[in-house]
Amino acid sequence: DEQYDVVVMGTGLTECILSGLLSIEGKKVLHMDRNDYYGGESASLNLTQLFKKFRDGETPAAALGKDRDYNVDLIPKFMMANGELVKILTHTDVTRYLEFKQIAGSYVYRDGTIAKVPATEMEAVRSPLMGLFEKRRAKKFFEFVQNYKADDPATHQGMDINCTPMSEIYKYFGLEPGTIDFIGHALALHLEDSYLNRPAKETFDRITLYMSSMARWGKSPYLYPLYGLGELPQGFARLSAIYGGTYMLDKKVDEIVYENGKVVGVRSGDEVICDPSCAPEKVHKTDRVIRAICLLKGPIPNTDNVDSFQLIIPQNQVKRKNDIYIAGVSASHNVCEKNHYLAIVSTVVETENPQEEIQPGLALLGPIVDKFVQVVDICEPIADGKSDQVFISKSYDATSHFETVCDDVKDLYKRITGNDLVLKQRQTQEEEQKEMADQ
Repeated sequence: DEQYDVVVMGTGLTECILSGLLSIEGKKVLHMDRNDYYGGESASLNLTQLFKKFRDGETPAAALGKDRDYNVDLIPKFMMANGELVKILTHTDVTRYLEFKQIAGSYVYRDGTIAKVPATEMEAVRSPLMGLFEKRRAKKFFEFVQNYKADDPATHQGMDINCTPMSEIYKYFGLEPGTIDFIGHALALHLEDSYLNRPAKETFDRITLYMSSMARWGKSPYLYPLYGLGELPQGFARLSAIYGGTYMLDKKVDEIVYENGKVVGVRSGDEVICDPSCAPEKVHKTDRVIRAICLLKGPIPNTDNVDSFQLIIPQNQVKRKNDIYIAGVSASHNVCEKNHYLAIVSTVVETENPQEEIQPGLALLGPIVDKFVQVVDICEPIADGKSDQVFISKSYDATSHFETVCDDVKDLYKRITGNDLVLKQRQTQEEEQKEMADQ
């Protein structure tokens, strides 16, 4: 019978970030989850939880090793080193709960082979992705992206990226279809080709994010938390708890209670934040995604035996509308037993036979020890939540990074508080304590 300012249902990453941010700002938060673990759809599961979810509680084979060695992500996403999630982590000082490791390499599938996305000037010169003359044209394109300044027409070469479609820019530089595929899908990380008809600024921003993330540590633009992505929502949950947030796991919400069309509680708060599964009548389906979690005995062929990677199969390469993504991590990230690897193959579903759609990705993995497949609906809220005070997050989409999750967090934050989320470096816990001691 407690009173709360905000009730959050589901401990997915989006919900945990918001409960952490709102707790810092002095809101009294109750956070509930029907599962007995943190993370909701973005959890990392041990072997028993994995088999409970996908195999009806079947006992895992002894050869797979110990439960505690596994932290298997349900959602395959990496963090861009210079992206919004890293900014939110430093803004809230949640970095103190986490350790990160860089993803070793970024790869792209082209003409039947796997090629490394160049990470240095030398790699670009040696890369088989382009011929000699095409490399020169691509170099001019990248120089144009790098030097373009909105307020300096001298850098525009007669094109305004706020209204010129991306296809026109490619045409201007005379780039080949294979290069366009590579830039649009392996660097700008577009899922499909509709971006070609949109203003080029969107793609320029994405390429710049990729390049600046790459520049921070080289090798690849991606970071990944040790012990799996489930560590991220747990980090924000700890933050919320420090600022007085209350957590209840293994607690099903029987009913959201309304009075005069506005939420007044759960059978508990002024506002409810929840993931789509908690309020199915208030969301609509926009897509479906298939994800196959594959346990492997060794690194996947043709990736230089790296311990982690992202591999993108651009849609044109396999005559699809959407790209296929493969995210790979290993025992060095504390997510599976020694000598084991985890690869998650995912894509947006286009047909009535989703399993068939991921075959080109599965075929690149080498021998698969075990495989867990799920097809999930991608849902979005029908309304913005302002009238009934029920604010619903979007499902985790098919993108390979957290930028769209952060967009959703910012959007929800603005709808809930009426203010933009301003990210700044907060005081660390030690600095806060020192300041209080000095007073």
